[in-house]
Amino acid sequence: MKYLLTITLFLMTIVVAQAQTPSKLQTKINQQATAIEPKVIEWRRHFHQYPELSNRETKTAQKVAEHLQALGLEVQTGVAHTGVVALLRTGKPGPVIALRADMDALPVTERNSLPFASKEKAMFNGQETGVMHACGHDTHISILMAVAEILSKNKGDLKGTIKFIFQPAEEGAPAGEEGGADLMVREGVLENPKAEVIFGMHINSITPLGLITYRPAGTMAASDWFSIKVKGVQAHGAYPWKSVDPIVVSAQIITGLQTIVSRQTELTKEAAVITVGRIQAGIRENIIPEEAFMAGTIRTLDEDMQNAIHEKVKLTATKIAESAGATAEVNITKMTPVTYNDPALTEKVVGSLQRAAGADKVVRINAVTGAEDFAFYQKKIPGFFFFVGAMPPDQDLNKAPAHHTPDFMIDERAMLTGLKAMLNLTLDYMYAK
Repeated sequence: MKYLLTITLFLMTIVVAQAQTPSKLQTKINQQATAIEPKVIEWRRHFHQYPELSNRETKTAQKVAEHLQALGLEVQTGVAHTGVVALLRTGKPGPVIALRADMDALPVTERNSLPFASKEKAMFNGQETGVMHACGHDTHISILMAVAEILSKNKGDLKGTIKFIFQPAEEGAPAGEEGGADLMVREGVLENPKAEVIFGMHINSITPLGLITYRPAGTMAASDWFSIKVKGVQAHGAYPWKSVDPIVVSAQIITGLQTIVSRQTELTKEAAVITVGRIQAGIRENIIPEEAFMAGTIRTLDEDMQNAIHEKVKLTATKIAESAGATAEVNITKMTPVTYNDPALTEKVVGSLQRAAGADKVVRINAVTGAEDFAFYQKKIPGFFFFVGAMPPDQDLNKAPAHHTPDFMIDERAMLTGLKAMLNLTLDYMYAK
């Protein structure tokens, strides 16, 4: 009920608030955003050159904390392992607004020839690997550091409280560890003081420079992992009739899983994906093994569809196995919820984005089947998540390096757009109260 009341009050006032936000303050803050751009680029290049993996962002967190402390903010470190949280208290009544950036890099060896390209290495799953900000989190850190600096300079013109959340492990905690937004929420990052709204953004290397994209409702998919162990009867490869072949059964299960999406799911409602990404069976060419194993991911944008697909995966696998005289053990783990932008809230904040980027530079998009653990915050309080285009103008969209790849790169001019967007969202919400 409190959630609904917060949203209702905000939606009733946001349009008026955009006119009430002091125009002089808006002008000053946008000018300060432009002035700080060189520093934002410098920060980004530092973080890019010295990336750290999930739950290992110690030097990154230290640099962030030192900056926030120098601004005179209340700073807490060691949240969810390496997270940093800072409070800007204005001393005047108003909302508590949370702003979030993720800090971790990926086990990817950089292939770019940038002068600040990463040369870092680390151990990941028992193997040495390069480490790279191959998803743009280095830009997110730098943008939020700039937001904190600009808002701190204008503290006397603000009201309420701003909570800056620098989050580790968005890409997922190492095996056997907890981390990310889920752990931050469980450790109380949204409490003391209780945040009533949260904003977040993601740079995008395959969206044209300067374009801001968004979507109401399910924006990024829930990500679930599944595994299926098929047990049959082992036999000589020359006498398959003496076996219950788990490889053949697994092949039938994989085909059957695809019909869940293509024939059993209402795709005009929302998209869904079932992918088998790993399969293991056998040790020798002429031996039909006793067991086969497969694992994969399920992506959904609607909770009812998510639950229905989970049940259909279990039913499909077990019944196909049973029909062949085998057994199938199915395990499904819910990993990340749907990144859900409240539709009415989203509609009302579009004006803030348009002022930051230009009315013709804000575009509604279809859902994305990638996942984002920002969703854990949105399960607790209203939140809005959007994307900032960073593909260079001379880049061919069909050839632009994707996220999580060794060639990933962004046009650094996109960070100014992201900075102005976060500032405008914060001010508009603040003055709506």
